[in-house]
Amino acid sequence: MGTCFSDIKGGKQAVGGKSNEATGTGATTNNNGGQNDAVDFFYKTQGFQQLFTQVESDPMVVVYAKKRDGKLEELGRTEVILNCLNPEWIEKISVAFHFEIVQPLEFHVYDIDTKYHSVPTKTLKLGDQEFLGMTSCTLSEIVTKPSRSLSLRLQNKSGHGVLRNLGAITIHAEETVASKSAVEMVLSCSHLDNKDVFSKSDPFLRISRMIESGGYIPICKTEVINDNLNPKWKPVCLSGHKFGSKDSPLVIECFDFNSSGDHVLIGKVQKSVADLEKLYGERTGVNLIIPSTRHRQEKVLKGQLFVDQYCEKEQFSFIDYISSGFELNFMVAVDFTASNGNPQHSDSLHYIDAYGRLNSYQQAIMEVGEVIQFYDSDRQFPAWGFGGKIPGGTVSHCFNLCGNPGASEVAGVEGIMDAYASALCRVTLSGPTLFGPVINMAAQIASHALTSHCSTKYYVLLIITDGVVTDLQETINALVEASDLPLSILIVGVGSADFTSMEVLDADNGRRLESSTGRVATRDMVQFVPMREVQSGQISVVRALLEELPDQFLSFMRSRGINPLPSHFSKASTSTMQ
Repeated sequence: MGTCFSDIKGGKQAVGGKSNEATGTGATTNNNGGQNDAVDFFYKTQGFQQLFTQVESDPMVVVYAKKRDGKLEELGRTEVILNCLNPEWIEKISVAFHFEIVQPLEFHVYDIDTKYHSVPTKTLKLGDQEFLGMTSCTLSEIVTKPSRSLSLRLQNKSGHGVLRNLGAITIHAEETVASKSAVEMVLSCSHLDNKDVFSKSDPFLRISRMIESGGYIPICKTEVINDNLNPKWKPVCLSGHKFGSKDSPLVIECFDFNSSGDHVLIGKVQKSVADLEKLYGERTGVNLIIPSTRHRQEKVLKGQLFVDQYCEKEQFSFIDYISSGFELNFMVAVDFTASNGNPQHSDSLHYIDAYGRLNSYQQAIMEVGEVIQFYDSDRQFPAWGFGGKIPGGTVSHCFNLCGNPGASEVAGVEGIMDAYASALCRVTLSGPTLFGPVINMAAQIASHALTSHCSTKYYVLLIITDGVVTDLQETINALVEASDLPLSILIVGVGSADFTSMEVLDADNGRRLESSTGRVATRDMVQFVPMREVQSGQISVVRALLEELPDQFLSFMRSRGINPLPSHFSKASTSTMQ
């Protein structure tokens, strides 16, 4: 490949480096060779056409994010590389990686007209440039590759390569250092207001980050400390992808824990990580505040928040594991209890709409499966049902959706959807609602992988149910037992049932699950969300369910001392056009 220089002003401006020295003299090569005037003249005098045409291209790439409504949002542009059919662009395009959503990307390649070479790329009108080709993929497809590189053929805008070769583009992803950084802190409070009558408050902290819409999403909770108005919590570790930049605003709320789930706010404060670092350095505290009902003002409290310890460190990220060969293996379990209603009736939660509108079960399977499938290489997913009467008249609390007693796996998300629809035709809805058997089945698979020294597999079980679990204590026992395994469990509640008692399964209340024998879960590995709350709000069921999954994955790997596999990453992104 020839040496190609760039950039936005006639190929003379430096890109990516800080040296003032010239990077080159604009030397270029052409893949079709140099044109020979004497040979050209000879062929013309003999009445022949030229054997080749001089081809030059000044390519630039525009990167877009494709939104759910199909609209494209421009993320950035590379520099222009002059007279080159095999360019390597230097300019990087920053894209925030969100595990919990599918992130479709499009790459459009343009040949920039010579008269625009002195115009900055950001102000170029793309309609004035020649379109060379495009391609698309998801960000997950790139980061799951061992080299974090993905090569794709260019196509025209209709999605075809026509009859001629439009070339190929290779996209390479590199994780920023900031996303691997983490902050570990020891937080404490003093002189908290007492919210209990017959004892002292049981305080815990919840830390949330601000999102684009102006609301806040919880990113961390401490443990609960009983009967203490001057608590000091165990260290909390916030990874960079959780809090964003050090200047991003965080809300730290102190609650008095109540077993009913109706926790009482003691006070709160808004500070960034940089602010918390400053508090540690100055060895000072900050007063908590609480909203006042009078004049819409905030009341400053006597209680204070302190940062007793603060340190920054780098650690292996979720992408480090995934790109080195680790996988997420998806499993699903569907509720076949009678409370769902007759599947033949349109008011049933299991009703299959003839016009293709998804019911709540189908929606949860599709949205979660579409995200996780990119992290499973063979896309063979175990799919079970529970609470249904299978052919033969037996009520089963863990049966294979596909109908084959000897095989639970189906091919892809569509395979799950097909198996679910077919099971509704042969399985009679029954009951009760028991989670224990499917959790134990998933735990058995995860345990087998662990004992087989297959430490690169992590399992994700999606349970979709319309009612409160009947075997609550047995379920808690199974979850505590499974907390030592490479397994996370996502629970979606569908329908209008009161799921309040189900929230105990999700350790977001500040306390880990405890079994009937007194054993405490080693980590939080359950996430529960009622579908109706998701549908009434702005956040999708996928985002609500999957946000904690990378951290649950990392907490398991770190607790076991499991590091990413050794790998060799390619150096730079390249593109070839012909």
